[in-house]
Amino acid sequence: MARKGKGRPVNGWLIVDKPAGVTSTSIVGKVRWALDAQKAGHAGTLDPAATGVLAVALGEATKTVPYVTDATKGYRFLVRWGVATDTDDAEGQAIETRDTRPTESEIEAALPAFRGLIQQVPPQYSAVKVEGERAYDIARSGEAMDLAARPLEVEKLVLLRRPDADTAEFEMVCGKGGYVRAIARDLGRALGCLGHVVWLRRDWSGPFRAEDGIGLTEIDALARTPELDARLLPLEIALAGLPELPLSPEGAVRLKNGNPGRVLSSRAEPGDTAWASFEGKPVAVGTYLGGELHPNRVFNL
Repeated sequence: MARKGKGRPVNGWLIVDKPAGVTSTSIVGKVRWALDAQKAGHAGTLDPAATGVLAVALGEATKTVPYVTDATKGYRFLVRWGVATDTDDAEGQAIETRDTRPTESEIEAALPAFRGLIQQVPPQYSAVKVEGERAYDIARSGEAMDLAARPLEVEKLVLLRRPDADTAEFEMVCGKGGYVRAIARDLGRALGCLGHVVWLRRDWSGPFRAEDGIGLTEIDALARTPELDARLLPLEIALAGLPELPLSPEGAVRLKNGNPGRVLSSRAEPGDTAWASFEGKPVAVGTYLGGELHPNRVFNL
């Protein structure tokens, strides 16, 4: 018999407005402690220096993490021109400098090459795995790597303002796996002036918004109280972009046992990923085929 984790069976999402200077993993640990939850995880790592939306999944909501991780995300960030760093942000060591600075028109002219489906090489200091090791662990040992370029869909990349000749603020909307630091690095190279990220904020991620987030001070103040429980969002918010399929009682029983279950009606097309509900509660997420949902993940609620 599987051993239960310590804590309560808390299910849902807590949206944290992450401050700079802490890791995503430490935020998850804080939330799990504050809610006395058995299980917790997060959807999409933020660098320690970054701020903004960190969506923490509790309990059965951890099964929906892939559907949020794959979602579109929105960022704002400030780039400093003239300096390249080994981490592509202000936390790293300067490795090259240049005196040239781009004009606003030059920046605008360079941006179209970074929109649409692009190929992006991750930063040396990133969580990408290289022969089973994280790239940042290899980089810390002083070894340089040839990381393979990866496809990235950039829906939006615009110049917001130029505080001064040395810096520029941008807004970006992109898909899964995007590195803002790599955008700053490559844009600086394309402009011939070099560049790195000074600060970075994730304003939203899929259905989650920074303005709905809770700060660490408030988490501490509300720890182990019903008031913090009340800040939880339902598990199914992570499935908002998928069709919901209502189940018959018999279909719900079959799905809960891991078998395909017949749905009462459907807005899905055969082959679509969808989720099924019974009496207002999510039962499973999976593939819709021939009037049935074939489960990939079953929720024990």
